[in-house]
Amino acid sequence: MKTLIKSAKIVNEHTIREADILIDGQRIERVDQSITSNAATQVIDAEGKYLLPGVIDDQVHFREPGLTHKADIYTESRAAVAGGVTSFMEMPNTVPNALTQQLLQDKYDIGAKNSLANYSFFMGVSNDNAEEVLKTDKKKVCGLKIFMGSSTGNMLVDNEQTLTNIFRNAELIIATHCEDEATIRANTAAFKEKYGENVPIEMHPIIRSAEACYKSSSMAVELAKQYDTQLHILHISTADEVKLFESNVPLEQKRITAEACIHHMWFSDADYEEKGTLIKWNPAVKTASDRAAVFQGMLDNHIDVIATDHAPHTFEEKQNTYFKAPSGGPLIQHTLVAMLEFYHQGKISLERIVEKMCHNPAILFDVHKRGYIREGYYADLVLVDIEKPWSVEKGNILAKCGWSPFEGYEFKSTVTDTWISGHHAYQNGRLNDSQVGQRLTFDRL
Repeated sequence: MKTLIKSAKIVNEHTIREADILIDGQRIERVDQSITSNAATQVIDAEGKYLLPGVIDDQVHFREPGLTHKADIYTESRAAVAGGVTSFMEMPNTVPNALTQQLLQDKYDIGAKNSLANYSFFMGVSNDNAEEVLKTDKKKVCGLKIFMGSSTGNMLVDNEQTLTNIFRNAELIIATHCEDEATIRANTAAFKEKYGENVPIEMHPIIRSAEACYKSSSMAVELAKQYDTQLHILHISTADEVKLFESNVPLEQKRITAEACIHHMWFSDADYEEKGTLIKWNPAVKTASDRAAVFQGMLDNHIDVIATDHAPHTFEEKQNTYFKAPSGGPLIQHTLVAMLEFYHQGKISLERIVEKMCHNPAILFDVHKRGYIREGYYADLVLVDIEKPWSVEKGNILAKCGWSPFEGYEFKSTVTDTWISGHHAYQNGRLNDSQVGQRLTFDRL
């Protein structure tokens, strides 16, 4: 099947130009000023709309296996596709944790059957599975995940010998969740003594403090420097952490990189009063000055990638008291349109959004032939009408949990179409789930 997209404003490789794109099967056959093809079975009039490479989200939690009352690979990949996310990399803190090669393969088997988007799954690291970790195939698996701070799933790695062994011997990228556990435990004990179980949610960024984040992130950076490890620190949330990362080195040459998530650039501690536990994440949403520093760090290239940390829980679970309400929330359907809000506010260009959400994840993880609009690349594409507003309501939320911290917000831009490897998976609010996505592969030596 051939698809011809006509007169799109193509945002790609730091430029915007109007052109046509011809898709042949799974790949982009041609990009040119004007294409005529009598063989095209579908012609899309994209005049006035912007065509972007599909977003690659390098950090999601889709909860399958074991936690499928919250989410599953089908439902969350459906939300991803509707939001313009064509590829995702999913974390190992499912049940059971993906700590052996067989358990990791089990997740890939589910993805092959049910994921509407392209997929990869991180191999998990624990205090005692180094032998399994070091068997991971670097051409078929996106990376290793280390929780250097406890979060949902209790996969904390706090054994110094384990950390040294993995950082010294890993042949593929290590992604870390960095919060210092001792600091958090001490803060937790102090606040429990003062409030008991009824700690106000506003205390979350004080319990899971900026100090805890910086202490752990700086430790990870030092380990990576010591052993020349390729390190990627996830969800940076503080101004001090931003300073840990170089900004004047091309991404292809960086050994230590960082990610910012949409919630740390959107919300601040002032929002806890209204949103409560719905914006309880680990690391915590912190001050407005931290938010501004993370956003500026992204613009200045201290921070290389924008992701979601999409991590659903049921609405009922989130209504619990502070210690019982789990951390995390659904974001993947709204991440691209949220970034486009910043474009409308004059804070970032469309070219930079594509760089941080599409190009840079592909570069960082060496993703094979995705993340760009190029002839011969897979046709992972997103068509956006940046002047078509819509409001987030329960009826249009596709995540299984059925709620969103953006509920009630009117976005100025709409994702109208999404292609996954040439398959027209989403069109004007309707999903076509007749084809599944593909397993990502990686061009690593």
